[in-house]
Amino acid sequence: MTIIHVTDIEDPRLAPFTSIREKDLTNAHGGRFIVEGKVTLDALIRKSRFEIESLFLTQSRLEPLSELLRDVDDRTPVYVAEQSLMDQIAGFPVHRGVLACGYKGEPVDRRDLLASARTVLVLIGLSNHDNVGGCFRNASAFGADVILLDAGSCDPLYRKSIRVSAGTALSVPFVHSGSGEEIFQSLTDEGFDIWCLTPRADAEAIDQLKPPDKLALVLGAEGPGLPDQLISRGKPVRIPMVSGVDSINVATAGAIALSRMFSSNQ
Repeated sequence: MTIIHVTDIEDPRLAPFTSIREKDLTNAHGGRFIVEGKVTLDALIRKSRFEIESLFLTQSRLEPLSELLRDVDDRTPVYVAEQSLMDQIAGFPVHRGVLACGYKGEPVDRRDLLASARTVLVLIGLSNHDNVGGCFRNASAFGADVILLDAGSCDPLYRKSIRVSAGTALSVPFVHSGSGEEIFQSLTDEGFDIWCLTPRADAEAIDQLKPPDKLALVLGAEGPGLPDQLISRGKPVRIPMVSGVDSINVATAGAIALSRMFSSNQ
């Protein structure tokens, strides 16, 4: 490891870690993303497809993380500071004492990912970072090969999304671009059956359906759900539930649907 002890709040090498919350709100990390906490750091170091720029730890975390840090490339700087200095730089109390910065890299081509995929989770208009993180964690647990997000969905590499995903947003392949119509066209061109999750009464119950060889499960935002014009391009599918309840949390719905597909394929 290249350990660098810092004592100056103005140290320019720590610029990616300054005022993190403000940068999160304005998407001002400049092609970078920030992870926070041991679980996500472990995922970034051992499972991520993204390049690591630097780590920023409190002095008290250096020894407990020593085994994990052995897997860090020797060229990656590990900045170490006292807790009070880290908090001042980050702009909030970093109770976990663990931050890291990674590069997003070049965008991945949607068609390249779909060419080898069999199960795809599609997120349309999801603006809640907790829900996006939850969907990534569920996709990882139930074997989805790829996640596609339209441009209206929030960034999976937002710090909170990564944390809620338990770091799986760093390893599950995804593409975050385009409109719902463009995503559906790519899926159709690649031969996917498209199942649109909806509470509509005329939709088919998912537990009565056999998953096809190539399946895309599509989730819409809580409240409005998927637009009718998109549902009309796929198969409307519902999760059976008791009378009087028309919907559940979108990440929960994705987990149930993916679990049923996973169980059917075992």
